[in-house]
Amino acid sequence: MNRGRRRSGHAVAAEQGSRQRWLLLAVAVVAEVAGALALKAALNQPLWIVLTIAGFATSFTVLARLLRTGSSLGVIYAIWAASGVALTAVSGAVLFGDVLSATTAAGIAIVIAGVVLVETGHGTPRATPRVDA
Repeated sequence: MNRGRRRSGHAVAAEQGSRQRWLLLAVAVVAEVAGALALKAALNQPLWIVLTIAGFATSFTVLARLLRTGSSLGVIYAIWAASGVALTAVSGAVLFGDVLSATTAAGIAIVIAGVVLVETGHGTPRATPRVDA
């Protein structure tokens, strides 16, 4: 006999929705960082501008889709922007030899702490009516 806790269908659906939102946010961040890194590469090889445009277009398209799920604009934008800044700084140091000073590293740590505070300090996302233009 299974004596473990069973979750309701609503709990499972909410968990899957949460995972989907995190996945969409990760895609948006990675696309934005790819666009930023390609922009730096485009300074020497102009063809990289295609990846820059694709990266930013993908990022904003995914962000729009994420906001349609009822996620909070402030929370999503804060996490997207902060994560993008941190990941771009680290990636720029690794790929392009950009200087990553102790001050920059401390700033990245503060950004990460801020993202954690923003994420843990918000309520459950609520459904918002769809606005068709």
